[in-house]
Amino acid sequence: MSELSQSYIDLENQYGAHNYHPLPVVLKRGSGVWVYDVDGHVYLDFLSAYSAVNQGHCHPRILSALRDQAEQLTLTSRAFHNDQLGPYEKFMCETLGFDRLLPMNTGVEGGETAVKLARKWAYEVKKVPENQAKVLFAEDNFWGRTLAAVSSSSDPDSYGNFGPFMPGFERVPYNDLVALEKALQDPHVAAFMVEPIQGEAGVVVPDESYLGGVRDLCTRYNVLFIADEVQTGLGRTGKMLACDHAGVKPDILILGKALSGGVLPVSAVLASHEIMSTLKPGQHGSTFGGNPLACAVAKAAMEVLMDENLIENAERQGEAFRSGLAKINSNLIQTIRGKGLLNAAVIQPFGEGRTAYDVCKALMKNGLLAKQTHEHIIRFAPPLVINDTHLNQALAIIEQTLIEVQKPGYFD
Repeated sequence: MSELSQSYIDLENQYGAHNYHPLPVVLKRGSGVWVYDVDGHVYLDFLSAYSAVNQGHCHPRILSALRDQAEQLTLTSRAFHNDQLGPYEKFMCETLGFDRLLPMNTGVEGGETAVKLARKWAYEVKKVPENQAKVLFAEDNFWGRTLAAVSSSSDPDSYGNFGPFMPGFERVPYNDLVALEKALQDPHVAAFMVEPIQGEAGVVVPDESYLGGVRDLCTRYNVLFIADEVQTGLGRTGKMLACDHAGVKPDILILGKALSGGVLPVSAVLASHEIMSTLKPGQHGSTFGGNPLACAVAKAAMEVLMDENLIENAERQGEAFRSGLAKINSNLIQTIRGKGLLNAAVIQPFGEGRTAYDVCKALMKNGLLAKQTHEHIIRFAPPLVINDTHLNQALAIIEQTLIEVQKPGYFD
């Protein structure tokens, strides 16, 4: 590592909170599928800021919308109307097939909003007794690290020493309709919140019948189906929404990450008139939620996805990527799974305690950036603008790296 790169890392280590363990690379520029470090090295980005950069780094159309709106008006708060919010809400509702949208900033704020909406609906529509509403979550879920989010977590790293936790949260096994139905028989259950594909858990794809079963059970027991599509939505899995693979519509949809193309925090919660109308003025909000800059950027980001056929490209390139991974002759790859361009490889432990993190460091040296999740899983999620040439180059790097890391002395 150069002295320049080390100097930036040293500053973070000295003055920042140690709540992340990043790869030792310092990035300064990005374009499309490429990112560049401070030393001039170039990398294929196969993380996409955890799927926030679906449209590619610094997409010119999104940046143009950002600049144009930034020169006009950036923030009004919701104390006043602005000329961007209404058109953006209409565009999103008509595009995705919902009645109303509530704008927020981050994905975890979207999750918090969905839970609040579900509780409000439970008390005012379902008539659950006061303070008795329950929200179910799938085991191994991940929707952020606020106190509410970690209250639903089954990961000790997320919830350890952060209690006491939010009451009224319960978990059921993921991809288990029998367990879900048993839990839904409790009349106090307001909602079931689930990722259509569990990203942070390691790109865990459920049975094909699972989401359809969730929809049917939630309807039968008068429980709201909340789809956390912050990571899986907006083209990432080869459909606009991952729920579209199963042909189901949730009662509440949470979007974030790629909703701004990676330019600034934008999230949204979409639902029906009945659900959204339970909120009254003063009961929920955000100073920055629905700001005109975010609305202009999000609309442009959505239009890029559709106009440039990035959703269809994600489906095609994802199939090619999984097929290419399967052809790599390496005993390090145990399992390959995913949909579209949200994919993962489970890595066989090797050497003296070597893990997926060591493979990611080796990939970085060869020009590809990916990140492990948990100990032995590598998530591969490039921008949806990736083409055949990029994909073949990435597969060649992965194959070369898997060969190199098993050579004696590589890590010496």
